[in-house]
Amino acid sequence: MLHFTGSLVHTLATALAGWRRRQRAYAELYALDDRSLADIGITRSEIPYVLSHAAATGNPRASEVPAEGNLRRAA
Repeated sequence: MLHFTGSLVHTLATALAGWRRRQRAYAELYALDDRSLADIGITRSEIPYVLSHAAATGNPRASEVPAEGNLRRAA
């Protein structure tokens, strides 16, 4: 029973930490102006998708490709 309770607390703490990270990321991205968002390759309407995709894959760098699939190449 003690192991179950410990794992439950750990799972809840991990979920809460992930939620707080996403909330901070939302706030930071929404605070940017449209030009800054365009510089990193996303639009304001793509912010929820980008963050949910990164959370679902467990890869914080998964958001490097915008939802539209637009890849910009350096000249």
